[in-house]
This record gives sequence, C-alpha cells and structure tokens, in this order.
Amino acid sequence: MKHLIFLFLLSTLLFSSTLNLSISSNPSRINPILSSDSASSEISQWIFNGLLKYNKDGKIVCDLAQSYHFETPTQLIIKIKKNIKWHDGVEFTADDVIFTYETINSPKIFAPIKSSFEKVAKVEKIDNYTLKISYKQPYFKALEVWLTGLLPKHILKDEKDLMTSKFNKNPIGTGAYKLKTLTISSDIILEANKDYFDGCPKIDKISYKFIPDSTTSFYTLKQKQLDIGSLTPIQIDRQINKQFKKDFKIFEKPSFGYTYLGFNLKRKKFKDLKIRQALSLAINRQEMVDILFFGHGKVCTGPFLPKTFAFNEKVKTPIQNIKKAKQLLKEMGFNEKNPFKFEVVTNANNTIRVNAAEILQYQLSKVGIKMNIRVMEWQAFLNTIVHPKNFDAIVLGWNLSLMPDAKPLWHTKSDKKGGFNLVGYSNKKVDKLIEQGEITIDQKKLKSIYQEIFKQISDDLPYLFLYIPNSITTVNNKIKNVSNSLIGVTHNQKDWIKE
Repeated sequence: MKHLIFLFLLSTLLFSSTLNLSISSNPSRINPILSSDSASSEISQWIFNGLLKYNKDGKIVCDLAQSYHFETPTQLIIKIKKNIKWHDGVEFTADDVIFTYETINSPKIFAPIKSSFEKVAKVEKIDNYTLKISYKQPYFKALEVWLTGLLPKHILKDEKDLMTSKFNKNPIGTGAYKLKTLTISSDIILEANKDYFDGCPKIDKISYKFIPDSTTSFYTLKQKQLDIGSLTPIQIDRQINKQFKKDFKIFEKPSFGYTYLGFNLKRKKFKDLKIRQALSLAINRQEMVDILFFGHGKVCTGPFLPKTFAFNEKVKTPIQNIKKAKQLLKEMGFNEKNPFKFEVVTNANNTIRVNAAEILQYQLSKVGIKMNIRVMEWQAFLNTIVHPKNFDAIVLGWNLSLMPDAKPLWHTKSDKKGGFNLVGYSNKKVDKLIEQGEITIDQKKLKSIYQEIFKQISDDLPYLFLYIPNSITTVNNKIKNVSNSLIGVTHNQKDWIKE
C-alpha cells in the first residue's frame, strides 16, 4: 500500500506543471472591488469571476451567468449557473451578487468602481439562481458593470471593515485558480481549482516571481526562467537572438492606449480649425511610429480603439501634406517673418513622449512653425499644467477600455475643474450624440452613434491623435494551445498545456 501511495505522489510531481510569470510590485488588496493597482488586479483576475466577461473578440458573454435578457430597457434578468462553488466548497448564489452590489455601495467602502454602479436602481433576488436588475434609466453600460468580480457573502457578511480585512490577502473566489501563498516582495503561488465550474485548468500552478526592475525581468525571460513576458520595441528589434525566437512565440496586438498632442481650445491661437488642420497636415505620424517603435505600432486616427465597436474605419489615416499646410498658414497670415509659435509641455518620466515631442518639433519646423518643448516632473506637470489647464498644448495619453465612454473626455460638461476634458472641447452635436448613446442599449444603434462621435471629433481636431503602440507578448514554446486575441493571449489560459 505504501508503495502505491509513493508511486501516486511521484507521478503527481512528475506530471504537475507550473506557469512562471513575473510581477513588479506587491498587490495591495486582492479583492475585485478594491483592486486599484495593477498587481492586485492581475492576481484578482485568476481568483474571481463576474456574472459576465469579455470573450476573445471583445464581446460580452456569460461567465457565472447562464443567460441574460432585457425585459424592458431598464430591467435586466440574469440567470446564474447552478452548482458553482466558492473555493471553500460553498455554493455560489444570487445572494452573493446582491451582497457584492450592496458592499460596493456601502459608505464604508472606497471602491474605485463605485461610480460604475450609479445607474443601478436596485438588484432583486427572484430565486437562488435568478436576479432582476433595475436601472434608473436605459444605460449603455448596463451589462459592462457585471464584469466586476463577485464576493462571497458567507465569508464577509459580518466583516466590520473590508478595507483592512484579512480577506484581501487570503481571498476566496470562484475562479480557475486559488491563492496558495502570498509573500510580500517575494513569490506568489496560485494553484488550479479542481472544482472550477468551467473545467479544471490544465496547468497546475501559477508562480509569480517578484521582479521590480524591468531590465532584470527581461534578463530572467531570456534565461527561460519565465514563461510569459513583455517586450519593448527595441528589445524585439535589437536585443533578442535567433535562439530566443526558437524558444518563444511572439504575439503582437495594438495596446489599449494612445498618445496625443492636445490643444488648449480656450486659447485664441487654437480656436480656428484651420490652424489645427495645418498642424495636422504638417506632421508625419507614420514616421513617428517607425522612429519611436521601429514600426511596432500604428497611427491613431481618432478617440476610440481599433477593433472596438466604436472605431470608425471610414476615417482614414491623416497623410502629411507640407504644401497644403503652408498654404493654410499663409491664408491665416503666418510666414517666415511672422511664424506660428506655441509651447508643448509633457512629462519627464516618459521618454517616448519626450521623443515624440522632439519629432513633432522637427516636423513642424519644415512648415515654419516654431514649437518649444517644456519637460516637467509628473506631479508638477499634473498640478501646475494639466489640472489648471495652464498650457498651449500637451503631449499625453489615455488608456481605454473595450467599452468606451465618450462623456468624461469629450462632453462639454466635462470641461470643469477635476474633469478630463482637458482641452476644453465643445461641440453641441457631439454632446447630443453622447447623451443619446448613454441611454441606448441596442448595440447596433450604439455602434452607429459612437462611430459618428469618432468622425466628428476626428474632423474637429481637438487633439492630433498620434500613435497606438503595440503590446508585444512572448510565450514559452513549450506551452501549447496559445493564441492571440483582442484581449490578449491569456483569454484561453485554462486550456493551455505545458509540455
């Protein structure tokens, strides 16, 4: 009997597999409603599920939910899958959803996602596996809010202070992996959830190595001590060899962010659309992508990301036309003796943005525009330049979600203290489209509205939309069933096999 037990244990060790990853900072709270830092969010994604999730194409599909439908434009019915277990074996039910919703809205909780639930009027339990969710008005992000990871009521119902709870370092979820060990500034180990409702992951463990320095992380990747890593354009272009390409698959996709040159539209010099058109025609965006990213990026054409429903393919990539730019400048009275002048401010800790500003300066000089550059420390930049809107122009960037929301950046009412309409953009037609979009739950209608917003903003040129860098991911060739997608390579990690 002892011999059989030994053979079983030996076979378990021989055939167990580990996915080796790195993490650059310590997770503060592994809790889906409190995770505000990237490390906490990354660990949380393995441990918790929402009612809904994004599939590989960026479409919302069921996760813990079995089905959903709108009974009316303001009433959503969600049915939950049966026999889903929390990591401690207790069944997941509608009570856990209601508890999570009430916790998010508790005055004791400072949850970054609280504002996402402002349009929810109430969440009611019809039975253990059915919920009726009522909204204050039809809401275009009615489904998106339920991507949020859910909390176990049976564990947390008597918790006095969730913000400081031990749960945040010892989480219990419904996810594909359970937290096994968490050591500050050291390794984090996750183990496969054998009772996972969607089937046990084929890789038994996930091991995160704590590597705060990106150079060390790159070196560790090249030593094959990591199975997944990110590469910068210079690394993929200049710092890896043929052997690396044999050892790793390389996947590229557009990142979820873009960089822009934003004009202060309250200043007289930028009020005339002609000057913004001249600036746009004077620059070569593709040249910028090639210089900054060795071609590992693409030109940005507008405010929403490619391959999302809001992206308007009919808006073409702006092409440099120096002759036309000079003509427009001449029409406005600018020439060698009276050049158009302005200052651009950006942040020192982002060398790519600084380099982008220098490229812009050089390109604009070809049409006689004099652009001065000021580079500042990040907090000083935000506090003295960005927030008080004390600038001619800024080079900045936005990270966006798959479900874009135009209101914070582009609505006239967002041009206020603390608002994100930093450039003072105002277009009554765009305001109406944004307001119409907010109450549209029909996805085809919403797509049409948002693509029109895209076109209007692109035509108005409140920004010169510059570039979208590629996200470059490498995966160990020993891992099978890996494929790229809009949301990244880990979309089907549960099905990965490590040989």
